[in-house]
Order: sequence, then C-alpha cells, then structure tokens
Amino acid sequence: MNVTLPIHPAPEPPQATPRKKSDIPDDMALLRTAAELTRDLGEARAGIYWPDMLASALVGYGALAGAILLENTALALLCGVVSVMALYRALLFIHEISHLHRSALPGFRTAWNLVVGIPLLTPSLMYEQVHTIHHSRMRYGTVEDPEYLPLALMTPWSLPIFILISLLAPLVVVVRWGVLAPLGLVIPAVRRFAWERVSSLSINPTFRRRPPESEEQRRWFAWQQVGASAWALSLISTPLWLGWKPLLVAFVVASGVATFNQLRTLVAHLWENDGERLTVTAQYLDSVNVPSTLAGFWAPVGLRYHATHHLLPSLPYHSLGTAHRRLSAAFVAGSTYQGANHAGMIELIVKIAKSTMGRRG
Repeated sequence: MNVTLPIHPAPEPPQATPRKKSDIPDDMALLRTAAELTRDLGEARAGIYWPDMLASALVGYGALAGAILLENTALALLCGVVSVMALYRALLFIHEISHLHRSALPGFRTAWNLVVGIPLLTPSLMYEQVHTIHHSRMRYGTVEDPEYLPLALMTPWSLPIFILISLLAPLVVVVRWGVLAPLGLVIPAVRRFAWERVSSLSINPTFRRRPPESEEQRRWFAWQQVGASAWALSLISTPLWLGWKPLLVAFVVASGVATFNQLRTLVAHLWENDGERLTVTAQYLDSVNVPSTLAGFWAPVGLRYHATHHLLPSLPYHSLGTAHRRLSAAFVAGSTYQGANHAGMIELIVKIAKSTMGRRG
C-alpha cells in the first residue's frame, strides 16, 4: 500500500515551565494522522499470532524441563533463563487477548488459556474487563485505574518495593487459586474478597473488581477459575510424588517472569499524573515508546511501542512497528509524537527515580 505522509510545520518552542499532564490539550493533527496512516493495519493475522504464541510456550516449557532435569548446573541455569524469556513472551499475549475483537482469531483465547494462562495460573480473566479501564479516557491515571500508580510522584522507596513485590507473585497466584478458590465455594465472604482483590493484574491497591457484566462472561470466567484451581491444587501436591525440586525450579522461573514483567511495567509510563483526567494526547505523552531492537527482548509482543499502543489501542501487536515508522516519518523532531520516544529502560528508570528524590514518606 502506498501511503502519503502529511507535512507538518515545525513545532512551537517548548515552554519554559513544563505543564502538568492534565493541562495538555489534544493534538488533533496527531490523532487524525494516526488514524489515517494506520487504517490498513487493523487486522490480527492468525499466521503470526498462533505460531508466535505456541512456539514461545513450547520453548518455555521445554527449557523449564531442562532446568529441572539437567544435572549440569551451568546448562540448567541457561535453560532457566531461556524458559523465563520464552514464557514471559507467551504470557504477554494476555495483553493482546484483552484487545482482540470477539470475532478475531477464533479459538485463540481458549487455546492460550489452556496452553499458557491456566498452567501459569494467570488466566485471561485476570486481564479481561480490567485492562480496558486503563485505556478509558475518563479513568486513565485516576484512582479508578487498576494499572496506574503515580510512581514518579511517590517516595524513593516506592520503586524498589514495586519491583521486589513481584518476586512473590507466583506464591500469590497459588494461594489465590489453590486456597481461596476452594474456600470461596463454601464461604461467600472469601469468594467476594478473592474476586475483588486478587482476580486482576492490577498495581493499584485501592482497585476493587466488579462482578461480571453478563451471563456469558460469568460462564467464560467460570471454566478458567475451575481450571486454574485444579492446576494450583495439583502443583501444591507435587512434592508428595515428585519431590520439591520441580516445584522450586518452577517457582524461581515464574518469579523471573513476574519480575521481568514488573520491570517492563515500571517503564511503560512516566507515571506523572496526579489523579486528574487526561486527554488522549496527555495519556500518550505519559506513556513510553522504546523503539530500539534490544527493547524487543524485555518488552516483546509489541510492548516496546506502548505509547503508540495507547494512541491506537485496537492495532494488533505485529502492526505497531509499522505504525510507529509511518508516524515517525510524518512528524518532525520535537513534535508531540516524538515526545513519547525514549532511549531505553535504564534511562527511564533513572528519570523516574530522580523524580522521587527528595520526597518523604
């Protein structure tokens, strides 16, 4: 397809005093151009999704088996690292599932849950209905956003705590599905607590999940809960018939996956909003693109273009790179679009950490 790129005037000089995110108006030229240049990129391609997800899972589980079975320590560690990276990539398809139209990629949601979501005790119900709130113009960055904390406006201790807490994620999901789920069958208060507090991938501790909105959603979520609970109970019983090593190695690998994801989450936004409502443009500028090839390893499945994703949330992951290149060619340096591009993870962590310096708890 031939695409004609619009010509944009040079941007105005930056203001001497940076504005609050909530003061940034929508850049209508950016919004129109983004829509125009990506009209042909919206189809989710089964020939990319299925092989990518299945190959990632196959490599991840194969390497996990190697980490458990190999006697050579160096080879076992190498397998562990490979398993973390491959399962991390496979797990991140949960983000795509939350955005896929119901008629797109028939069977992919179910297959992903059976192959990845339930075995990793992170079924898609933990993101579906939740992640869309994060993209809401009215709720992004507010106290209602389950995936937002103003980390750049918090104390220095908030950043290491934010990362270290992810090490406990595997234990939390085992307790959620192996303990709270069975108890919730007979104790309504436990069932309500488990659904509201530990059934979503959220970082906002004040978020309370609402019940499913329809009977269809209740059925869809119910089978995932049964599957995750049964698998968690089988894991808990593993030491009785396989010993402790398989469970401990799997726990370490799962902790690695969770920590990588938490690091990626830390640099997915600038976290500079103080709870006020933002325009789409302000949300974009509070989000982050890291277009480098290296970023594809720690932010796979299109998530290195996270700001572009917030600008165009319906685009499938395999189209985001093309969208970014087209928009980068359309807008000059110093424009709004270029304002969300950053060099890498370390630069972003330093930027957020500097913002917290001097703050007191």
